[in-house]
Amino acid sequence: MTKLSILEQGQGNYIVDGDLTFATIDTKILKSFAFLNSTKHTTIDLGQVISTDSAGLALMIEWIKYARHHQTQLVFKNIPEQLFNLAKLSGFDKTSHFSQQAGQRHDVKRSPYTETI
Repeated sequence: MTKLSILEQGQGNYIVDGDLTFATIDTKILKSFAFLNSTKHTTIDLGQVISTDSAGLALMIEWIKYARHHQTQLVFKNIPEQLFNLAKLSGFDKTSHFSQQAGQRHDVKRSPYTETI
């Protein structure tokens, strides 16, 4: 198990590093949503995520809802295949935040103002 960290890169850019799992998502991570409204445009790079599970997907969905509520554009980069497959199993791959080709890591940009979950 690799500890989960959210690393600020400046100007609304963040990197998620480590395991994005039930075991690593703690109270500190759950209370750290304020980073999503530090600017009107936030990019979260998931390229350093080692492993993930349904808790990781749930956290991403909460980030989407929080960003939409605070009128922040949220962009996910480098969504791991494992996380995309979880989104696909639950039907969230149909939402614009997860609309990518399976198995490819790339930017997924969508407006939080029109997204329906």
